Amino acid sequence: MSAVIPASPAVIDLAAVKTRQQAAWSTGNYAVVGTTLQIVGENLCEALDLRAGSRVLDVAAGNGNATLAAARRWCDVTSTDYVSALLEAGRMRAQAEGHAIRFQEADAENLPFPDASFDAVMSTFGVMFTANQDKAASELARVCKPGGQIGLANWTPDSFIGQLFKTIGKYVPPAPGVRSPALWGTKTRLEELFGKTAQEIRTTSREFVFRYRSPAHWIEVFRTYYGPMNKTFGALDAEKQAAFNRDLLDLMESRNRSGDETLVLPSEYLEVVIERK
Repeated sequence: MSAVIPASPAVIDLAAVKTRQQAAWSTGNYAVVGTTLQIVGENLCEALDLRAGSRVLDVAAGNGNATLAAARRWCDVTSTDYVSALLEAGRMRAQAEGHAIRFQEADAENLPFPDASFDAVMSTFGVMFTANQDKAASELARVCKPGGQIGLANWTPDSFIGQLFKTIGKYVPPAPGVRSPALWGTKTRLEELFGKTAQEIRTTSREFVFRYRSPAHWIEVFRTYYGPMNKTFGALDAEKQAAFNRDLLDLMESRNRSGDETLVLPSEYLEVVIERK
């Protein structure tokens, strides 16, 4: 009788996943949504207690919320993303405010900087979406100097955005074996990612409040400008689009605290400050 050989686990093509993700984030215009999140970058810079002249790197910076917040505190800022159009939007915002900021296209999983280049490394709702989470975390730690800080803002699994991605997954399942981005919003996963390089990991539960004219207005804006939503609607036929739309409205109805026709919807995120060994 021959022995039964267990099937090998499927190999995850993280490069292909990254390519699809980059295409998604390049779709629409995330800057329209990103600009509304500005307060998160300001709060993160305060949590890091940034000092003027500090060398700061913003990773997966989008259109530059945390970038601008650090520049407003007279830091020496480098802003990176792998979507060039978003960097250009950040550059235009910086120019309008008169900030001298370096903008550089870069992959969060392969940052083009020497070890210990920065006093502080930040990412707001950015690096959490990388395909290879361990590699991205390793890169954040590598370019941060010993005694420096890593600051993150990550949506939690039970947050509105965490549940939004769970809803998207019902209609367009994620690649098998790829870890959920929302795990970055858990203390357990942060310890796994940074435990070996961190002196201390401090987390604070915060809320960002989405404020729109109505739930339907939120769907209109996100369907048009937010890459993952744009791609999801584009992948569905009319019947499934209608079902997806209903699920989104139900999710918002369960969390909307406006009491009127507008949308006032809190979404929990984890504010993280990591002290580098």
